Amino acid sequence: MSATASLKRLMPSDILALKGKAPVVVLTVYTTPVARLADPACDVLLVGDSVGMVLHGLPSTLGVTMEMMILHGRAVMRGADRALVAIDMPFGSYEEGPEQAFRNAARLMAETGAGAVKLEGGVHMAETIAFLVARGIPVMAHIGLTPQSVNTLGGYKVQGRGADGDRLKADALAVTEAGAFSVVLEKVPAELAGEISAMIAIPTIGIGAGVDCDGQVLVIDDMLGLFTDFRPKFVKRYAELGRTAAEAVAAYAAEVRSRAFPAPEYSFFDEVKK
Repeated sequence: MSATASLKRLMPSDILALKGKAPVVVLTVYTTPVARLADPACDVLLVGDSVGMVLHGLPSTLGVTMEMMILHGRAVMRGADRALVAIDMPFGSYEEGPEQAFRNAARLMAETGAGAVKLEGGVHMAETIAFLVARGIPVMAHIGLTPQSVNTLGGYKVQGRGADGDRLKADALAVTEAGAFSVVLEKVPAELAGEISAMIAIPTIGIGAGVDCDGQVLVIDDMLGLFTDFRPKFVKRYAELGRTAAEAVAAYAAEVRSRAFPAPEYSFFDEVKK
């Protein structure tokens, strides 16, 4: 259980207060039943735009729409009682400028009930983050590998190696100063992630960024073995539910074809007849 399990509904300020006290537990979820499973153990449930790849079969996150994020945001909120629910702003919904970002962030929060939004980008998004925070929208930042920028980054590569580490440090400082309450570090060398975690006042949430981050996030379908199209190096499988499910489906199909299912205990009969 999380160290904050006694709280009813966590707020961004509660997540910020965990800095230096307890690791922040985050999982990315998309549906009501899965949110109900994850909620008791987590501090944050992230409705990630990775839903496009995990549940909708898209090749990347770029095709995810506001309507998709609202649909899944509502679903997760129905299953979450205590964890903070943060929702990704999809590609194209905030990059144009602070005003566009505010309109769409306000819509996401109003139509889902989520407690925060997440957006990608460091120094170049600091003005937008500050604009949102000043208007009552809590922001989780995201730097390092930013999947919405995968085409300009040249693929899903580790970010911040060597001299490039200075760029990520500048990004981390910029989003902190802009008022983000936490920042995701994705595919960043562990040593650099530790340095960044020590130098900024907000929690760092690592995904492929080593143990020295202030918290960790994984996609629940990855860590449960439900999403099997590919497996990033940073994913630890805590279960193999995809394999178990495939075996169960195969057993069901075999019993249907052999007429072993439905057996009498799964059938109804006319009880009037003797």
